[in-house]
Amino acid sequence: QVQLVESGGGLVQPGGPLRLSCAASGSIFIISDMGWYRQAPGKQRELVASITSGGSANYADSVKGRFTISRDNAKNTVYLQMNSLKPEDTAVYYCNADPKRPAGDYWGKGTLVTVSS
Repeated sequence: QVQLVESGGGLVQPGGPLRLSCAASGSIFIISDMGWYRQAPGKQRELVASITSGGSANYADSVKGRFTISRDNAKNTVYLQMNSLKPEDTAVYYCNADPKRPAGDYWGKGTLVTVSS
């Protein structure tokens, strides 16, 4: 019943901004911690940013000061505002929902962000 759909990926020049969105269906969004992960070819998937159900945010050191995660509970949507993008930010970005239930986490299919001139 739960689906996560990412949008907003694409090609952007170094230094530019991009905003990713993740729309969640189902009844678990309000009680879920949400996160954005990314994976580049040949690398492990890494946590980029997370936000708890209470609104507390955390960031990877590599994006701190450049990225902002937020959520709109009325819209069942989590966002990742990315500024000052670098080529090393190029990756597939995945949305994650952790409802802290035995059924486990939910994942979106990912959206590709390419930072290149």
